Amino acid sequence: MAGEAAAFRLADSTPLREAFDVSDPLAWLGLDLGVRVVRHGYRHGTLPAWKKAAALPGALRLLDEPRLALALCHRDGRTRERALARAAGRPALLPLVVVRSTDWAEPVRHRAREVLRTHLDAEAAVALAPLVLLLGRRDRGDFAVDLLRQVLRAAPPERLSPLLAHSDRVVRRFAYRLAVERGVLSPVELARAAAEDADTVVQTLCADAALAGGCTDDDVLALLLAARNPGVRSTGVTALRRAGRPEQAETFLPDRAPMVRACARYVVRQYGGDPAAWYRARCADPQDESLPPGAVAGLAECGERADAALLWPLLQHPAPAVRARAVAGVRLLDVAEARRLEPLLEDPAPGVVRETTAALLPSARSLDAGRLTGLLVPERPRHQRVAAFRLLDACGGLVRLRTAVALLDDPDDKLRHWAEQSVQGWRPSADVPLGTAEVGGLLDRTRHLFSESMLTWLKREAGVEA
Repeated sequence: MAGEAAAFRLADSTPLREAFDVSDPLAWLGLDLGVRVVRHGYRHGTLPAWKKAAALPGALRLLDEPRLALALCHRDGRTRERALARAAGRPALLPLVVVRSTDWAEPVRHRAREVLRTHLDAEAAVALAPLVLLLGRRDRGDFAVDLLRQVLRAAPPERLSPLLAHSDRVVRRFAYRLAVERGVLSPVELARAAAEDADTVVQTLCADAALAGGCTDDDVLALLLAARNPGVRSTGVTALRRAGRPEQAETFLPDRAPMVRACARYVVRQYGGDPAAWYRARCADPQDESLPPGAVAGLAECGERADAALLWPLLQHPAPAVRARAVAGVRLLDVAEARRLEPLLEDPAPGVVRETTAALLPSARSLDAGRLTGLLVPERPRHQRVAAFRLLDACGGLVRLRTAVALLDDPDDKLRHWAEQSVQGWRPSADVPLGTAEVGGLLDRTRHLFSESMLTWLKREAGVEA
């Protein structure tokens, strides 16, 4: 709709900058489509006003800039080709020349590329980069992208600055790749970009480039090690091996990110250190309120089953994150005991309950179903109710059906939806005796979830009257 509205404004000779947002690449593509949509409507007699407003004279040299923009989007390829000759030397129309460089009609496409090759200088390349890269996803869009790259390779380095700070991540990726290729950014500038940019592709590209050639500059490492992104931090930690700083890598052993912890352990081991011993010493005091959760996770990642003796006491730690990592640790070491973990299903911290649920799922049938059912009551915190439902559902058989049917009228939308899905996926199993009357009663309460034929089949499979 925006493209059609812009087409009408241009037909009334409204200047380009007033007709639509010329800084938006999508607006140019919308105009290209909008002109054809409007002309299609006119051909079918629905837009008679268009004929007078957008009539193009035989001599395109008589057109003003707005009407020439319409000619560049005309449905007739010969008109588009003739309009390209008039567009040469008009910077405001260069975006439409870029669009035409991907035209399906070969004569139009070739003419547009000739014009673009002649008039795309460094200033225009910077302004058109978002549109060129957007069109680069199209068939026949590679020419403009290659030309853009050639022009910017030869441009002064400062020309890349607006593109390096562009809001479009595709543009930033293109610009940083070009900057790295040309070597116009210092290691510190690259490290700062890796630490501050929000795009992971840019982060990885710049972090690797900052350390290329063995750079271990203090400023570079400081920026990488302080980055929020784990991938960038792990790159910096790995570089500490080359810098000969295992003691600094040791400070990252309890990092919150598994990738960073793994890299820190690698560096420490390269210099003869023992990460497992470091973790054991750090987790020795279950009352240590300064214990970082990453240290608990690290112990499970590189420790032995015997290290569970250090993890079990941490289930009572005052910090929820430590308790959660301790539960995850005993599961990772394959020493989870349902009897000791089950009380944590009532933990006030959702993260602890989630980890406990994951640890208990394999042994769900051995749990006290009555206790789990008690956690389903609406008065319980939602994370406890969800955990109880997941475990009861994993029990299968009559317990699963009974639990799901009980939640069909639950006020929680998601729990109710999950219960409906559980009922619809339920099938009689070997642990449900054929002819169990309760099954028939429960299935009757779910009649609204099945067709009559499906419900009849389920009852017959369960051995109850249809």
